Parts: sequence; structure tokens; C-alpha cells
Amino acid sequence: MNDSLNDRLAWMLDDVLQVPESRHAILLSADGLVRAHSPGLSRDEADRQAAGLAGLQSTSRSTAEFVGDTRAPWRQTLIEFDEGFVFLIAAGEGAYLAVSASEKVDVEAVTFRMHKLVGRLGQELTSPARHTGSSV
Repeated sequence: MNDSLNDRLAWMLDDVLQVPESRHAILLSADGLVRAHSPGLSRDEADRQAAGLAGLQSTSRSTAEFVGDTRAPWRQTLIEFDEGFVFLIAAGEGAYLAVSASEKVDVEAVTFRMHKLVGRLGQELTSPARHTGSSV
């Protein structure tokens, strides 16, 4: 992924952070690689969190039988801590969106913004590459 796409995706992540009490956002691949992260998060921290979040998604997906159907697709995971929440949702084929927030956040507002953002990210991630120059 080129730097301009990384910058554009990071800018798009800011939209979900408009919800009061939200903190950070990371777009990651299924194997735990950072595709983009919000500016308030260092690259090292984003890398560390992305690795853990990929494992969390895998663990969440493996518990589908607990809800009664092993074929049920995973949609999202929410973890609550004393100091806040971590939201993790599917963001397209092999991609996930994670957001952290304080304990005072409006959970519904964050989830709504995340799903809207996933729709926009899907268009960015699947748009064809631009070619410069002419084809001969």
C-alpha cells in the first residue's frame, strides 16, 4: 500500500473519532498488519495493538459454535474495561476496524460511525489503481 493511500485512510479514520470520548482507531489486516491508524497513536503502538486485535478477532470467530452455528459469520467484538471499550468490526475481506474509547462514550454512536466508515473504506480499498502515462 502506498503512502498516499495510507494518508487518505488515516484521514478517514478521524471521522469515527468525532464521537466524544473516542480515542484511537486502527485499520488492520487479518494477519495483524496496520493498514492505517489515527494520528494520536504512534506507529509502534499501532503495530502492537494490531497484532493483539488480529488474535482477538480470531478468538472471537472461533466461538461461533457458542451462539449455535459454526457457520455464523463474525461481525464484531466489544470488550469493556474499567476505563473504556475496544470495538472491533469487520471492514471488508481480510480487514478489520478497531476503535478505543473511554468508559463515557456513547457505544451506539461509535458503532454507527464505525459501520458508516467501513462503507466508505470499502470504496477506497476496492477502487482500481490509477495508471499514469499512456498505454501503447
